[in-house]
Amino acid sequence: MTRDALLVVDIQNDFCPGGALGVPEGDVIIPRINQLMQSHTLVALTQDWHPADHHSFASAHPGAQPYETISMSYGEQVLWPDHCVQGTQGAEFHPDLDTRPAQLIVRKGTDRAIDSYSAFRENDHRTRTGLAGWLREHEVRHLLLCGLATDFCVLWSALDARAEGLEVTVLLDVCRGIDLDGSVARALEEMRQAGVRLEESS
Repeated sequence: MTRDALLVVDIQNDFCPGGALGVPEGDVIIPRINQLMQSHTLVALTQDWHPADHHSFASAHPGAQPYETISMSYGEQVLWPDHCVQGTQGAEFHPDLDTRPAQLIVRKGTDRAIDSYSAFRENDHRTRTGLAGWLREHEVRHLLLCGLATDFCVLWSALDARAEGLEVTVLLDVCRGIDLDGSVARALEEMRQAGVRLEESS
């Protein structure tokens, strides 16, 4: 039997409208996510958890502006507004998110030198979060994803889940994207090419 798990990506104050890196309609999906968590036995949440001087922040690079791209030791890096700084209100889960059904919280982006979009690996593609091992221990074969943002953390998590040999479904109606110059459309195509199923939660 294929065992499912639900992965809820980055439903945090800074990624919701009014936050430092607010995703349009990022809070609209929360009631449906709460429903989905109630109907799944295995639920994991991710939480961006950056030190204040994280190298993915534009403020860490004199003269740089948010959303510029620079080269880092591990590849191209979008520079972001300061967001989800450890211990701040912006890093907390949105108050409407019911976190009680979750068995696991994966904190990512804690190394100041490496950004971390994926729930499985940091952006160096080597440093693991431990999520893959947890899923294996629970004999999960199929991972459902929802959350923020479609074109970054959901995308990278879905691709890494496929690389781990999992069946993957992204629930598009409970995701929202940032969409930098068409990045959502590119993300959807990249996921399709990797064998990710793109469906509605209903």
